[in-house]
Amino acid sequence: MKKTAGQIILPTMANGFSRRTLLAAGIGSLTALMTISHRVLAQPVFQNYPFSLGIASGEPSADGFVLWTRVAPDPFNGGGMPTDIVPVRWEIASDDGMQQVIRQGESPARPELAHSVHVEVAGLQPAREYWYRFYVGGEASPVGRVKTLPLASATVDRLRFGVAGCQSYYHGYYTAFEHLAKEQFDFVFHYGDYIYEASYAIENQVRALPSPGAEPYSLDDYRNRYAGYKADRDLQAAHASTAFIVSFDDHEVDNNWAAEIDQDDTPREVFLLRRASAFQAYYEHMPLRLSSIPHSNQMLMYRRFKVGALAEVNVLDTRQYRSNQPCGDGLKSNCAEALDPSRTMLGSEQEKWLFDGLSRSTATWNVHAQQVWMMRYDGSPDESEVRQNMDSWDGTAVARQRLFDYWQQHQISNPIVLTGDVHTHWAAELKANFADENSATVGCEFTATSISSFGDGSDQRPTTAQILSQNPYIKFFNNRRGYLSMEVTAELWQTHYRTVDYISRPGAALKTRATYVVEAGEKAMHLA
Repeated sequence: MKKTAGQIILPTMANGFSRRTLLAAGIGSLTALMTISHRVLAQPVFQNYPFSLGIASGEPSADGFVLWTRVAPDPFNGGGMPTDIVPVRWEIASDDGMQQVIRQGESPARPELAHSVHVEVAGLQPAREYWYRFYVGGEASPVGRVKTLPLASATVDRLRFGVAGCQSYYHGYYTAFEHLAKEQFDFVFHYGDYIYEASYAIENQVRALPSPGAEPYSLDDYRNRYAGYKADRDLQAAHASTAFIVSFDDHEVDNNWAAEIDQDDTPREVFLLRRASAFQAYYEHMPLRLSSIPHSNQMLMYRRFKVGALAEVNVLDTRQYRSNQPCGDGLKSNCAEALDPSRTMLGSEQEKWLFDGLSRSTATWNVHAQQVWMMRYDGSPDESEVRQNMDSWDGTAVARQRLFDYWQQHQISNPIVLTGDVHTHWAAELKANFADENSATVGCEFTATSISSFGDGSDQRPTTAQILSQNPYIKFFNNRRGYLSMEVTAELWQTHYRTVDYISRPGAALKTRATYVVEAGEKAMHLA
């Protein structure tokens, strides 16, 4: 048979696999959700490399993690797969040469999920490195590295992890991911804006997506957008280097969406159709557990990771349950609506989950890994007025104060907030009362710049001095691209601000622009 680009040469079909047989073979819990109604391609042959979108791991625990891949020989045209199940083999080794295989199995790449695979692995040893790879047909994937977390009660000498996000493909190369991959972190927190649904600042475009297209609305649109991003070799290298703990922000769906509302006055029912497509495509392309699969037009994304006795990482969802931005969104002055006590950033259920977890935590560091600024920010060029970002926690000021009060009243140990969204590096002390410069510091917030969004940038902006003067609790600002590198012990939290001077072309060297330190038991930060 003649083969054409992207075509799968179909072998003899292996039909009649029962659900019980597949489960017994270790295919995994996702199969239990669905009735086996497709043919199974026992030995597919691919014209093009089927692991074109790379591999990934995520959701680390003390005894395992999730392994991910997607079989896509023609990634920019829906994946290039037929509507059949394709068995994908996987193996885990205790050495980077994959010579000492300790676990192996087979999972179905299903057409309902764009032939993605999510393998939930358990029963491994805590606090140790493993390596993994996939096979399909006669093809092998690259090898990935992943590390399990320590036992919840274990003493942990040191934790090293990265914080990254905001990766507009149009705006430049993923040089920061190239460097991040070399850090060999314990894990990476990706705060969101993994894709951009629109071609922002297209006039400043540095490179075009391999799968260009208009703004995505359908499931196929979103799948192709993810394919364009995940084909990047530096992003693939970052994923292969360590587990990613992922969360979404707005651009995975639509700019500044809030709960069941977009910013274009789309009818609720219509927007929810788009959001459902975006959620499904997100799940299909991320190393997430079955517990996060979209269900009833919702997607459970808030969850908690315990890193021994050293840290608890609370991953928050600041999009799906929030109140709509007050006063029409944007930077606003004197927005009384933002002070409405009924307004929420997390929703009542997630807020209760967070408070309950914090009250039970015995960790040295209590981390809030989330998307939008928690600090109060005055971005007005006029010192006589205060202009605040209504998409951030400034738009839900009473909910923010409720969280700060909880920290203080329950003596929560060393609250740390991790944020992204704004495409720039920041370090800020969080105040019990931001209007009072002498108010108590209740925690610290470290904001990661973008991987690529908004181009090369600069060390400073013309307004930097004024902004720092108007917001005295902000200790650091930088407008380059990069990521955060965290180094944590029981005594000290260090945030290293990694930057690259340009992304408009490949090859920029990595710099550490600044390091800020928080001593355990001391809420304030200082420059190292």
